[in-house]
Parts: sequence; C-alpha cells; structure tokens
Amino acid sequence: MKTFIEVIVQTFLAFFSILYLTRILGRQQVDQLTFHEYINGITFGSIAATLATDVDQRTWQHFIGLVLFGILTFSVSYFTMKHRTISKVLEGEPILVIQNGKILEKNLKRARYHIDELNVLLRQADCFSPDDVEYGLLEINGKLSIIKRGDKRNVTVGDLNLQPSPETIPTELIIGGQIIYENLKKKNINGRTLLNELKMYGVNRIEEVMYASMDQSGKLYVDKFHDKLNEKIDISEDNKGV
Repeated sequence: MKTFIEVIVQTFLAFFSILYLTRILGRQQVDQLTFHEYINGITFGSIAATLATDVDQRTWQHFIGLVLFGILTFSVSYFTMKHRTISKVLEGEPILVIQNGKILEKNLKRARYHIDELNVLLRQADCFSPDDVEYGLLEINGKLSIIKRGDKRNVTVGDLNLQPSPETIPTELIIGGQIIYENLKKKNINGRTLLNELKMYGVNRIEEVMYASMDQSGKLYVDKFHDKLNEKIDISEDNKGV
C-alpha cells in the first residue's frame, strides 16, 4: 500500500514538474524543434517516467535531476539566442542541397539524407522534380525550403494586378452518405433540390456520396464512394499490380 501511494505522489510530482518546465522552456510545435531540443524532450520524458515509478531510490534525487536538466536546457537555449557561434555548433545551420535544378550530393551526404528522403521533402513542398527548383535549403528542423525556377512558379492574382474575391470555407452537405440538414437550411436548399444537383454528377442515391460540399458561389463538390478513374497511377517501385 505504501508503494502504491508513493507512485501516485511521484506521478503527480513528475507530471506537474514537467508541465511547468516545458511551459517555461517554450511553445515550439514538434515540427519546429531543433535536433537538440527533440533529444531534450525525449530525455525529459525518460527522467519524468523514472521519477513517477521508481520507488527504490529517493524521490528528491530524480526531482533534482529533472530540474537540473531543465535549467541546462534553458541555459543552452538562452546562449544559442545570444551567440550565433554557439547556435551554429549546437543547432547546426541550413544546408544548400539543390542549386539551379541540380542536387548537391556532397551537401546531401553531409546532412546524412538519402535521395528518397529528399524526394519526400520536395513533394511536401508541392514540387515533384529537383529540376523545378532554383534553390533548395535543408533547414535545421529537417524541413526543405525551396525557391522555384522563374518559369515554374505559379502566377498569382497579385502578379496580374487583380483584386481577388474573399475566400470562405465550403459548407458540408453530405458526409459518409448522410445529409447534414442544418447546413442545407443555411444554403436555402431542400433534399429534392440537392438530389437533382447530384444527378448531374451521376449520383442516383445519397448513399453513393462519401462527401459533398458547396462553396459561396454555389459550386458543388462531390466525391463518391466508388470513383471510376480511367487511369490508376502506381508510384511504387514494384508496379506488378494496382
């Protein structure tokens, strides 16, 4: 019974200690963490878990270790903000991995990245070929920042000196084959009108629709459970079957 109570007390202590320390240390999201901040987060969790469950050693020993680790982490973060040299040593710096559409293999190797990993980052940046990239920088948090070549950049309404219309969130009308009647009322349409509109998309029954929404202009987007695609694309290396 004594051990059970000790675990409860230590768990509460570990939980609120790490909650307070992380609140002080910063609010970065996971994808914003640098490498040493990510490692520190793992170590924090490990120390806190030991503090919560280890009843063989004194609680204050683990607690002091947790607080001391928090102080060291805060100190490192403070000095990296104040001193550029320390920041470069501990956190690293961006690495140029693509220039004028060419992959810089030595820099990619220095970052310990494989070409497949680079391709994933390119696709996440809405780019499917290094040839479209003027400059590609691998950031210290692992993300890829790119500047597309001039002939590959998307033209914006600002480039054309046009005044864009305000964007609004489309209203969901059908989800999983079920009509959202409250949203139908917002759009001032009834079920019969909606069904007539859906027939233009080859839909005969509401149950055939996985998702449907309507934008501010009244344009309907419809996605059926069974999409009839003329061509199925397989991006895997083993393309024996789709």
